[in-house]
Order: sequence, then structure tokens, then C-alpha cells
Amino acid sequence: QVQLVESGGGLVQPGESLRLSCATSGIIFRIYTMGWYRQAPGKQRELVASISMGGSTNYADSVKGRFTISRDNAKNTVYLQMNSLKPEDTAVYSCNAKLGAGIHWGQGTQVTVSS
Repeated sequence: QVQLVESGGGLVQPGESLRLSCATSGIIFRIYTMGWYRQAPGKQRELVASISMGGSTNYADSVKGRFTISRDNAKNTVYLQMNSLKPEDTAVYSCNAKLGAGIHWGQGTQVTVSS
């Protein structure tokens, strides 16, 4: 059974940092492209960052220079380091694992940035 479990969300003030984790099981993690997506209330889900099997990364323009995606194949886990958080980063963050036409999603973790 495939499982993706996100953790690390919470309530922070603008300018602070959070590190999200997505632990996976049931997949050959190292061959999957991993991604972090977010969905804010009333908005469509958007790609935040992705990292390929080979370590190539891609970021949404809105988070470039502030967020960093990384993966630990030994731990079957992908991370999202989020620095200099802004109120507009508030959303439910979900990770996914993609291989060809197959995609698996986690349940998501809430990130709220507010003073």
C-alpha cells in the first residue's frame, strides 16, 4: 500500500521558517519525481517545487530564493525548507510522487503565516 505522510506544518509569523517532510512507503522512492503542491482557500492547487530522480529541481516563481526542495533516498523522504514565509504562502501543502502516468498524493499539512 502506497502512503505519503506530510508533517511539519503549523502557524508561524511572517519572515519565519518551516520545514515540511513527506515520508513515503510502498513505492521505489528513488525513481519517482517528487513534488510539493499547495492550495489556498478559494484558489486552485499549484505546484510549489519538484525534484526529479536525478536531483533536478523546479520552483514556482513565487517561492524561488525562499524555498528549497530536497530528497533523502535512504529515508524515502522529501523535504521542503521554507524561509522568509509570507502571508500569501498560507495554504494546505501536499506532496506527490509521480512516475509516468502514476501519481500518488499525501493528505496535506496546513501552513498558516500570520502575525
